[in-house]
Amino acid sequence: MEPTGELRSWIWFLFIGGIVGWLAGVLVKGRGFGVLGDIAVGVVGALFGAWLSRATGLYAYGSFAGFITALIGAVILVAITRVFRITP
Repeated sequence: MEPTGELRSWIWFLFIGGIVGWLAGVLVKGRGFGVLGDIAVGVVGALFGAWLSRATGLYAYGSFAGFITALIGAVILVAITRVFRITP
């Protein structure tokens, strides 16, 4: 059974979100947040990056631009979480 176009888009979105979240974790601190955490950071970072790029007027279209925008948003998000992280 072949996934529908919408399901395929969601799968791809979560896959890219995981990659972006993991890469942001590596760039900021040296490790990721685990698979689910990386996906969450990547997805929220992508949304934050898209909002930030539109707010500043630095928005570009295309897959590579979207990947870079998501990565920048995720890196900012990871950096913010590292600042406010409470260590036991």
